[in-house]
Amino acid sequence: MVVEVRDVLPGDFQAWKPLWDGYNAFYGRHGATALPPEVTQMTWSRFFDAYEPVHALVAQDGEKLVGLAHYLFHRSTTQIAPTCYLQDLFTLQETRGRGVGRALIAAVYERATAAKSGRVYWQTHESNTTAMGLYDKVAERSGFVVYRKLL
Repeated sequence: MVVEVRDVLPGDFQAWKPLWDGYNAFYGRHGATALPPEVTQMTWSRFFDAYEPVHALVAQDGEKLVGLAHYLFHRSTTQIAPTCYLQDLFTLQETRGRGVGRALIAAVYERATAAKSGRVYWQTHESNTTAMGLYDKVAERSGFVVYRKLL
């Protein structure tokens, strides 16, 4: 498998959408709990808006998109440089364990370095043990626990 990681292009929507749907289904957002179409459309449009800090990468094997990574930059109260948050990472089931996720993470690291970011971080569900096997090799666990309240 030869994987090329690149910025998403406006013409990629039809190939990106099944990856996005797969990512959301993995986290239980499908059927009655699926994201509204307007959220998907807004997410997609943000990738191409110069005023938005949200970016998208895709992994491509030949002509087929096999993975995605969405990341954004934000301010921090503990450093001057921007912080990079890797918000979404997904690869097709049949490509897992073949370096696609690692390549996407490495590409985010490159983009963050170019932006002079001092840190890249992400979170995953505690049940995502397969992905955590990779994450433990390419980053360190911070020890922080995420709390949230839906409003």
